[in-house]
Amino acid sequence: MSFPATLLSTVQGFEAHELPTNAAHPFSPSAEATCTMLATLIQTTGQLSASLNSYMEMPLANPKLVSLLRQQASISQTLHLSNQNIQQTVDALRKRSGTNYGEDIPMDPRSIVGWCIERLESWAKSAGMETYKEDGREAGMLLAGTVLVMEVDFSVNREEPLNPKLDVASVKTSYAMPNSDSGVTSNTDGSVSLDAFLTGSIQKFCSELKKPEATRDPRKIAKLGVAVLDQLRYLVMLDKLASRKDDGGVKWFVDIDQLCPILENFSKSEAEAVASSLVAELAPLDIYLLRCHALPLPYLVSPSITFLVYVSPHVYLLLKKSSPSVLVPESTLPQLDIPFDQLRSYLSTHRKGSTMATLLLSPLSHSQLFPASLSMPSLISRPTFPLVPSGSELEHVFPQTAELTNDALHVWVLDFTEGGQHPGVVVSQSRMREIELVVNPLSGMDAMNPVMMSFGTGSWVALLLNPSNPVSSERYTAVYRSPTLIHPPLQLRLTLPEEPGFLLGKVPVHSMKEVWGILEVVREQCWLNEILLGCHWTTEGITLEADNLPVDDTEATEDELNAVLSGSLIPRKIPVNVSLPQRPGALFDQDLEPMNMASVDHRTRILMTCPERPPISGVVEITVAYDETRPRGISVELNGAMGCDIKSDALEEIARRGGALGLPGRVWANSRSMS
Repeated sequence: MSFPATLLSTVQGFEAHELPTNAAHPFSPSAEATCTMLATLIQTTGQLSASLNSYMEMPLANPKLVSLLRQQASISQTLHLSNQNIQQTVDALRKRSGTNYGEDIPMDPRSIVGWCIERLESWAKSAGMETYKEDGREAGMLLAGTVLVMEVDFSVNREEPLNPKLDVASVKTSYAMPNSDSGVTSNTDGSVSLDAFLTGSIQKFCSELKKPEATRDPRKIAKLGVAVLDQLRYLVMLDKLASRKDDGGVKWFVDIDQLCPILENFSKSEAEAVASSLVAELAPLDIYLLRCHALPLPYLVSPSITFLVYVSPHVYLLLKKSSPSVLVPESTLPQLDIPFDQLRSYLSTHRKGSTMATLLLSPLSHSQLFPASLSMPSLISRPTFPLVPSGSELEHVFPQTAELTNDALHVWVLDFTEGGQHPGVVVSQSRMREIELVVNPLSGMDAMNPVMMSFGTGSWVALLLNPSNPVSSERYTAVYRSPTLIHPPLQLRLTLPEEPGFLLGKVPVHSMKEVWGILEVVREQCWLNEILLGCHWTTEGITLEADNLPVDDTEATEDELNAVLSGSLIPRKIPVNVSLPQRPGALFDQDLEPMNMASVDHRTRILMTCPERPPISGVVEITVAYDETRPRGISVELNGAMGCDIKSDALEEIARRGGALGLPGRVWANSRSMS
């Protein structure tokens, strides 16, 4: 039974749900829901104001009536508070992450085979598919939607009668499309890649079940089962779209398979250009990701395409050490120094140190924040194609749903959270605006002024280094120690830029060029984030015991005094100031003449300054910039450093391998000839 709305119930309705506390932006995972809630709150505020004004005009001279109204308000408040506590408890239980009690695996090994098949049947029904078992077949099942048909065959190994083993023999998909004219249903073979992906997903579940009970992890098995269920639900969503009359068709299933060969051929051309510039047979993976577009990895974690945007130097080193000495690259894939099988296996289980974005079709439950695609390549500079200029001619628009009254809209999104399992990518506000301009070039024409710090928010660097308290300090300090001890420890002092940041979760896209343009921006941000995360930073004024340098209280000897005068004394530490220069504008600046646009440096940079090595006085400036035109995707500029003859190629190689913050020490060590 529902009661009529009152002033108190209206207010309590908002208090029952958690309001957004962080800075809301269009590319958060819950952007539509947040904007809808805020719009409803504004509308409700106006209604409350009008209602309160009407109550002020009522003559409340009867004390008994006032007493009854107070009693009713007290009872209503008690009921609403109780309802609010229940609702908050339910929301907290639903939002708990990592809660996994594991699968209820039968104790009898002989029952596991039948139980596993029943689990698949249960997942299919939960996703909305019909299940059929053929007579006379113990290990076979047919899963069917309106258009999608999936035939799953198992093989049972009964060499050990008391402990049979179940494996996936094959998964074969097909599409049953009815002909509206003749009424005859035609069957079309499905995707071979999708078959292999589903086979691997179900096989992972079966393989974990085959392990001995002592080593078997029920929670991991449950996680693998949830992954299969999510994949079936995604396919059922595509199945419902394919069965629609106005905007349906098999295109919702085959579009990804038609796009993948185009992307792989283009990636192969870019890899060949990188290898040619380095005079190598294979392109290094880390350099490829810095200079080329994101690497497409179809059917990695979902029945779609995942783009590998960036890998840290540490991850690349791990992959390089575990790769075989003799590589046999596939002719149809980019020629990289890391085998694709090894790369896919690592990325499917490891997320730290790598940035990936998955292209997914997502139902739109609230109002759409962005309009339809506005293709205006003349207004924006992304994406760029410096290695393969012919890539600018490639264009692919994803299938779109028609604006029907009864069916929900669906939008394509780039998901950086892996289905909500990760918070997303820390992105500065200027780059967030760049991403917005890629999606909607007309959205930021009036917001191109220099970015100022918003009230109550911290710098994007603080959000990256100290996410629990991003408004903690204006400066951070760290100690960088050389792994080979070729220079004294570097006392790094980082000044935070006055620019807020956000967590990039999901971005709506319409075409492949929008995907490339967005991932270009994210790639530069990830490169800068990884450099900053190379040290353990603390807020200024707080030092850790591990970073404390020993203090020598003994009196100086005559030799030490002479060393100070001659400049040969090795200091206890080298002070280094680190800053992040603000980039001019975003994609275009109205104050710049068209002829001067090319002279403006839009590169992502990190600037480090330190004193010259005695007896020379002065300051050394080292600028490390992201530059996809350089052979390694990085450029290093050195100003000062008298007597340092280290070549720029060597400095770029050091920065490429994760030693960008240690370059001042390398320059100091190379300046010995002048001391």
